[in-house]
Amino acid sequence: MKARKTLIFLFIVTFCTLILFAPVEANSAPKTAIKSTIESILNILRDKNLSLPDKKAERRDKMRALIRDRFDFQEMGKRILARHWKKRTSEEQKEFVSVFSELLEASYISKIEAYTDEKVTYDKESIKSGGKYAMVSTTIATKKVDIPIDYKVKLRDSKWWIYDVVIEGVSFVSTYRSQYGKILKQESFAKLIQKMKNKLKEINAAT
Repeated sequence: MKARKTLIFLFIVTFCTLILFAPVEANSAPKTAIKSTIESILNILRDKNLSLPDKKAERRDKMRALIRDRFDFQEMGKRILARHWKKRTSEEQKEFVSVFSELLEASYISKIEAYTDEKVTYDKESIKSGGKYAMVSTTIATKKVDIPIDYKVKLRDSKWWIYDVVIEGVSFVSTYRSQYGKILKQESFAKLIQKMKNKLKEINAAT
């Protein structure tokens, strides 16, 4: 009897441990993960207190934190540089990812701040490659037109990370790969980084 009670106790402890420490997002749908991030960003934009002029920096910092917690900039960097990635040193790779992440954040934030309570629908998800990759389809319904946006995600460390965004059929990664590829054919990697930094300054100055 005592042995049985001990086994039951061990079973309960083990079960509770699994519940408490199991990777939650790995068991959730990728659509749920994407929706969570997008809705969190939109809630920041809906916050009247954060919409005040003197709260601009705080509002953007909050959005950056959410973006960094969902976008896999390392994976995006590899896909954008493609064959050029392995040619770069580890320091050059880090610099590219660092500058690119800032550029993406600034560009994304400058666009999303124009949000005026349009309706966002989370249409469907498609999971492939044994559950490691997925695509989440969403739509932004404006007064004039519906804009389809697909998020390509990858499961890493029990969490769904965005590695590409497809807006109206145009892949974010493919577009940058084409642009940066053309630059690298004619100019140095250092020149590419400088152009990216210049673009970042341009976006920040405009906002």
